[in-house]
Amino acid sequence: MTGLALAVAGASLGSMLLVALALRRAPTLWLQVAGLALVSVCVPLAAVLLSGWVMFHMGADVKILAVAAGAASAAVGAGLLLARSISTSVSRVSDSSRQLAAGDLGARAPESGVAEIAQLGETFNAMAASIEQLFDARRELVAWASHDLRTPVASMRAMLEAIEDGLAEPDDYLPMLRDQVQALSGMIDDLFELARIDAGILTLELHETRLGELVSSAVRLLAPEATARRVALATHLDGDPVAAVAPEKIERVLFNLLANALRHTPSDGSVAVHLERREQDILVRVEDTGEGLPAGAPDRMFDRFWRADRARGGGGSGLGLAIARGLIEAHGGRIWAENRVEGGARVAFTLPG
Repeated sequence: MTGLALAVAGASLGSMLLVALALRRAPTLWLQVAGLALVSVCVPLAAVLLSGWVMFHMGADVKILAVAAGAASAAVGAGLLLARSISTSVSRVSDSSRQLAAGDLGARAPESGVAEIAQLGETFNAMAASIEQLFDARRELVAWASHDLRTPVASMRAMLEAIEDGLAEPDDYLPMLRDQVQALSGMIDDLFELARIDAGILTLELHETRLGELVSSAVRLLAPEATARRVALATHLDGDPVAAVAPEKIERVLFNLLANALRHTPSDGSVAVHLERREQDILVRVEDTGEGLPAGAPDRMFDRFWRADRARGGGGSGLGLAIARGLIEAHGGRIWAENRVEGGARVAFTLPG
């Protein structure tokens, strides 16, 4: 009898393993779950019937068969219902993916059901949101290029045509042509830098650097513009902390933040840079006494091509703050913006100390 039990157990185990391997080739999840439910019932049922045939007489076989058939039918029904439920949940995600593939960037999957299906829906929605954001960025790039790049090119073309037609001398337009070329070169450099940040191929050559020197250098570069605008530039340094940074990148961030603050600070206002070593990091704040940030700006001002007021002249390309965020995050820090209680705006970032 022991030998029979071992034989039945071994045959059941072997059958289950073989069928499980075969079910992996089923084309749909519904068939896999339904097949598993069916096999999970049939194999034990066969073992019970075999054992009953050996252990009992003919009269008892009918009872064993009836009980086993009822239990098996209930188990198969439950397995099919479970398979149907899982298949329906997966189908909803599949439908959303087909809508997304067809161009509906707003398609989202339901985030309900069992934990695994809900997590699948959340992951799909996060992916869909990223794709939608990518397409929005592409549209913004086209819109920005059609305006910010076409304008200086059109201006240069007009000046060159005037020179060719003899309406002006080359020396009359040479300084303006040089300025336009420099502006275009700066825009192209910004796009190239942003592309490297997005691709994750930005390389940083870190050096132990005194941050106070970088602050002073950025302030010196913008001092003539501040004087012309009658805006006071000040620095408040809490010592001269040293950090492992790429000096030219951090100086560029400081330059972008200071230039942005100057553009939005009226005459007789002030812009100040605060440098402070904290327990875990180094904090840099650029504060101004301008009009402050409009509603929604703190959350969006680091997005590429975004400007709070596109009608404002000299607003830049809309890439400076996006590049600043990429460079700071590449250093392992973070950057944010907020309104000051005293009035004006504050843009701050941290660097590992």
